[in-house]
Amino acid sequence: MATLSVLKFHTPTGADEALDLVKSLQKQQLITLQDAAIVTWPEGAKKPKTRQLINLAGMGAMNGAFWGMLFGLIFFVPLLGMAVGAAFGALGASMADVGIDDEFINKTKGKVTEGTSALFLLTSDATTDKVVDQMKKLDFEIVSTSLSQEEEDKLRAAFSEE
Repeated sequence: MATLSVLKFHTPTGADEALDLVKSLQKQQLITLQDAAIVTWPEGAKKPKTRQLINLAGMGAMNGAFWGMLFGLIFFVPLLGMAVGAAFGALGASMADVGIDDEFINKTKGKVTEGTSALFLLTSDATTDKVVDQMKKLDFEIVSTSLSQEEEDKLRAAFSEE
């Protein structure tokens, strides 16, 4: 089963650095990176910029629609008209089936602010202890995951250990 995770970085370049590390871990067969997207919000910019990886899992258009809809729900709905907002609301309700609910959207929206970046990862088959050891080198905050609350708490605890 794939896990969707959102990691917040305190710099606009942190998410790119983390993605490079995750790609390296994938080459070592320590994790399977199914897809990823990055949100960067440089200082002084009015809104964030988004970028997705292209076709890592051979699903291209499907993943593009997924990331586009997710980012629309998180960052751009307030800028849209009521009719479009209602349509996004209906789509957002359907995304709850894959662990993306209003709480996920609102938590992410509140964390990704000017001067920060976020990495959205869709991963599976992680060798958890080795991935955690490598990822601890980075300064980030786990915003949200699609894991159960118990699994997410264990993950947060693993990253908080010294």
